[in-house]
Amino acid sequence: MLWLLVAVPLLAGGLLLVAGRRADRLAAPAAIAATLVTLALSVAVAVERPAVSASYLDGVAFGLRVDGLSAVMVVAVAVVLLAVLVFAAGEPDLARARFFGFMLVFAGAMLVTVTATTLVALLMAWEAMGAASYALIGFWWREPRRASSGRVAFLTTRGADLGLYLAAGAALAGGAGGLGLGELAGLPDGWRDVVAAGVVLAALGKSAQLPFSFWLSRAMDGPSPVSALLHSATMVAAGGYLLLRLEPLLAATSWAATLVAWGGAATALLLGAVAVVQRDLKQLLAASTCAQVGFVVLAAGTGGVAAGTGQLVAHALTKSLLFLCAGAWLTALGTKQLPALRGVARRFPVVGTTFTVGGIALAGIPPLSLWATKDHVLAGALAESTPLYLVGLAAAALSAAYAGRAVTLVWSEPEPGWVPEQPEQPGTGRVTTWQRAALPPLAAGAALLGVLAVPGVWRWFAGLVSAAAEPGPAWWELLASGALAVATAAAAAAFVGRGDVPAYRPLAGWLGLENIARTLVARPMRATATGLARFDDRVVAGGVRATAAAGTAVARVVDTRVEWSVDGLVRALARAFRVLGGLARRPQTGQLHHYYAQAVVALAALAVLLLVLSNGR
Repeated sequence: MLWLLVAVPLLAGGLLLVAGRRADRLAAPAAIAATLVTLALSVAVAVERPAVSASYLDGVAFGLRVDGLSAVMVVAVAVVLLAVLVFAAGEPDLARARFFGFMLVFAGAMLVTVTATTLVALLMAWEAMGAASYALIGFWWREPRRASSGRVAFLTTRGADLGLYLAAGAALAGGAGGLGLGELAGLPDGWRDVVAAGVVLAALGKSAQLPFSFWLSRAMDGPSPVSALLHSATMVAAGGYLLLRLEPLLAATSWAATLVAWGGAATALLLGAVAVVQRDLKQLLAASTCAQVGFVVLAAGTGGVAAGTGQLVAHALTKSLLFLCAGAWLTALGTKQLPALRGVARRFPVVGTTFTVGGIALAGIPPLSLWATKDHVLAGALAESTPLYLVGLAAAALSAAYAGRAVTLVWSEPEPGWVPEQPEQPGTGRVTTWQRAALPPLAAGAALLGVLAVPGVWRWFAGLVSAAAEPGPAWWELLASGALAVATAAAAAAFVGRGDVPAYRPLAGWLGLENIARTLVARPMRATATGLARFDDRVVAGGVRATAAAGTAVARVVDTRVEWSVDGLVRALARAFRVLGGLARRPQTGQLHHYYAQAVVALAALAVLLLVLSNGR
């Protein structure tokens, strides 16, 4: 069943990609059918917990296994994938085999990622996810801005992905010959640190944590269903999942866990502030994704594997719901600008109601899902460090601020005298049945996961995911965080009523992270590459050309002087021997008396020579 779990979406997606336009009409139902099979298989493997392995190289295997952590993740991925594809079936522009094929391949790669037991399997899936995300973000590749955004996202995550190759090389050098993920924490000092550094780099890049967060802003140029899948249960979640999976490795070093915890907390705080001032709904949700996954990263750094997993699943359901709602409004109205979306919840009540449920969950307001999971993350932070807890609590308050602002805006009436801007794309004026059908199940999941706040339910969930005991929030912590969320969301709503928050440029521009990356990384690398190319052209290739020219000149000299001299000598010798040969042929007359006469002359000459020699003695 485990082989089938990963094979069904990968094969179905591959077949759709190969079929191309010929399969456009059947792409949506075929993809949904494959996803239903995948969902059934995910539930089955979550119950059975199988493990499979195939030999890759001598001593190195391609291994997959379902344990408590991966069981939760495979079901979450399948559920979100089904909702997203049902929604996408209602968008005419996406009814293409290419779109559904890449979505299935991407989801299949994520399923391999969350079940991988070796670095070999993880690296293969990691690469496939990166390639598929590039194709999906730049799906409308004929538009330069979208194609450029796909490149930015791909190159940014690709640069961070090199950390996994560093980790694999260090693991081999350190003695983990099988490259098993469970072997990494037991590596010798030094090698273990290098492996941890590579893993942290790759995970932070994939999960859009600081300083890599800007690629997620550019990824919003992709279709809304892509954003709903990549930035909820798959692409961005993969980095957080990897840190949770390798939490023993982080804890085994003296620095990695602390770095990860503070990196997640800083991202949750700063990107939460970025989300507060966004005027574009998808940009708000993107910054929120960075911030909410920051809580997952914070949990991994403090040893809260169960807390981080709960946060990851609750965020997946909530954020996929919100992205799909934003996509429904974008399709209907042709815009995702928040000022233009005032009152849109009244116009499309199903979308507005489900968006409100997702917004309340995102704000951390009890009794919905993220209130419960976020407090378990904060409880782990409090046990680790009070300053870390305070930063996390401030980030949680910002979550309530941007979620409360978004919900208030979509229900409020347009401001007097407001003139609508030009739509970003033609609007259809309606939300299709397929789009509406995908939203209520996700809203129900985002709401009902609040049951994790019940101590008995949490103990069951924590025991399912992790064997280690984790600190839980006290009753007063749950009460305080809930009250803080309600108060902050109310304050954000009041600001909206007074004209909304000011668009503070550094925050609205995502802290200038992309420009910083261009200045400190892209431009120096381009300059270095240009310099190396010139060195290659002028020195290396120039040296080759100079050597060839010198060889040609020597050949010409040899050909014009030495060759002709040698040839002349050979010809002179040939002529001399030809003359001697001619002279030697003259005595050869064929007459016997001539031979006798020659013999007599030769004997006489010999006799004379003997006499001369004898007289000399």
